Amino acid sequence: MTTLPQNATPAVVPQLDEDRLAWLALTLSPGLGPKRILDAMKTLEAPSQLFALPLTALEGLRFPAPAAQYIFDGKARAAAEEEWAHVAAQGATLLTLGCAAYPERLKEIYDPPPVLWVRGEIALLSRPAIAVVGTRHPSPYGSGIAEMLARDLAARRLLIVSGMARGIDTCAHMGALSARMPTVAVWGTGVDVIYPKENKKLAEEILATGGTIVSEMPLGTFPAPQNFPRRNRILSGLSIAVLVVEAAENSGTRVTARCAAEQNRDLFAVPGNVTNKNSWTPNTLIKQGAKLVATWEDVWEDLPSQVKLELESEIGGESNSEPAASLLPDPVLRPEEKMTLEVLRCDESFQIDEILEMLETQLTSSEVFTALFELEISGLVRQLPGKNYVRTM
Repeated sequence: MTTLPQNATPAVVPQLDEDRLAWLALTLSPGLGPKRILDAMKTLEAPSQLFALPLTALEGLRFPAPAAQYIFDGKARAAAEEEWAHVAAQGATLLTLGCAAYPERLKEIYDPPPVLWVRGEIALLSRPAIAVVGTRHPSPYGSGIAEMLARDLAARRLLIVSGMARGIDTCAHMGALSARMPTVAVWGTGVDVIYPKENKKLAEEILATGGTIVSEMPLGTFPAPQNFPRRNRILSGLSIAVLVVEAAENSGTRVTARCAAEQNRDLFAVPGNVTNKNSWTPNTLIKQGAKLVATWEDVWEDLPSQVKLELESEIGGESNSEPAASLLPDPVLRPEEKMTLEVLRCDESFQIDEILEMLETQLTSSEVFTALFELEISGLVRQLPGKNYVRTM
């Protein structure tokens, strides 16, 4: 189990907020789901009233007998107070449905999480966002297009939300970070348990660049398979739209796409090669009415007018030069780097020996090695296992 580092200095436990503590106590009680908790809270004058209710009144809230007894015996409050202290020690924050900062879009879904565990910037959760999702085993084409679209949309201030899973999710977060913009990762574990463990550096970079990690799971929750389909409704719930990049027929990405449809979110998809099994979901979604996406403009033109105006006002003078110009400066390439980049492709990787053979009449092996290194540093090329290289744009 890989965890994020705690604060270097001892955390000061914030004073208990009785209302937030009541939301937390219900979330930690056995047998209670988001919808039942929300329905119960609507009947109380204040959430904190929960702790004074007799057993019969708790059962009258349609709580299962074990949950009602757990709350009545004070075990729910004790568990909540313990979790409250642990959250403070981790430098995290608890955000409940009763908090003013709870994202309004997430309140719109059928079963919003009663409590969110948050590390990083809470305000990001209310920004206009797009969820970028897809397979854990993408092709070089899928990886490149996911990173490119995330980078270009993030550069235009549209927040990138994803699940930090292997594959497309990781590429989406990396694209946002390459645009020097924050990104939000929604986890299916506790916010102190990194999964997959190889993304530890990515998680740290997300927080270091002003991003956010959020989960509906208590601290210490391990990556159980059933947690991730539940997590997907939060991905789409936080967003105004969902973008699908490569996913097979039986994929968790389909769950997110279904959540988007149920939540009345716009659905976008990147078309793929029909012979690739990971093209099944996006191609099917496009046939069913999802907007086909090849560039960031395809997403931008379908955003609500109010959202576009908000984002354009933030960009300000940066877009006053040429309408088609990128917001990110293009790297200046040396002739050897240009030649090397020209032989690489976004949809197919080449092994180092193949690249050397293609360029043997133009460049020496040392020039190719140097060019590939510089292109990788610039983010124009990615090295895959086995010394295979692919263009990212």
